[in-house]
Amino acid sequence: MSIGIKDLPEENLFTAGHTACAGCGAAIVVRNIMKVLGENTVIYTPANCLLVFGATYPHIAWKVPYHHVAFENTAACATGMKRALNTLGKEDTTVVGFAGDGGTADIGMQALSAAAERNEDIIYVMYDNEAYMNTGIQRSGSTPYGAWTTTTPAGKVIKGKELFKKDVAQIILAHNVPYVATASVGYPQDMLKKVEKAKNMKGFRFLQIYSSCPTGWRHPTDITVEIANKAVESGMWTLFEAVDGRMEITHRPKERIPVQDYLKLQGRFRHMSEEQIRILQNWVDKKWDRDSRLEKALKMLDESTD
Repeated sequence: MSIGIKDLPEENLFTAGHTACAGCGAAIVVRNIMKVLGENTVIYTPANCLLVFGATYPHIAWKVPYHHVAFENTAACATGMKRALNTLGKEDTTVVGFAGDGGTADIGMQALSAAAERNEDIIYVMYDNEAYMNTGIQRSGSTPYGAWTTTTPAGKVIKGKELFKKDVAQIILAHNVPYVATASVGYPQDMLKKVEKAKNMKGFRFLQIYSSCPTGWRHPTDITVEIANKAVESGMWTLFEAVDGRMEITHRPKERIPVQDYLKLQGRFRHMSEEQIRILQNWVDKKWDRDSRLEKALKMLDESTD
């Protein structure tokens, strides 16, 4: 039986008193994931917001063993930690790497791809706030089309990011790993269920979790969850999981809301023209159709090989 929100333990293994910005989606993600993973867990983080607000010397918010090395090394270091624990006879300890989108989609992709190819027995969590928030809100490969960042300014020549968001979850799915899933702070029960499933599996497990950022996205701190919800309901973010390659969309909006309803809540999209919104809406429609067709195709392929 899957764990429910009411079943979560009272103790926080990622404690209160950290220095995250008010409304930080990443802090919500980590606090709740750790309630599912439990004490027999070790953590690695690279350079990211989570490192700064959760483990800046001499203070630390983690109540489990914690390690940090460099920006690009999440999957490599988590691999080494897991192999060392196995050598010590602690095969049942869960090793988790928490990295942002910059440290995953861009600078960390080499180590991530290699660990996925080897099917290392680790959980990799990409908390996706869609820019390099820790170093000044620069664009990443995961930044969506049209978004303002400090390196994709909204001016007369450049009007936000001119490229579309990199689909990291589908990239990892192509590595034929045991488990790939997307989640959102706007759908906590779905997120907890997926974390629990990943915890109880072996091999390489990857979760990409939508994590709203009030500071970088320019939205009020009290609507973090609302924005995460609208991302899913508009189709900007698809909730799915794939177990051994069989992909299933885990939430289908009854009727997708216009992308504009999602964009208008965030200052990073305030400059977008009607034409840019139309382009983004068209991209979302095609992405949703692609994900639905891929889900169907993978099911048919799996059934034909049974």
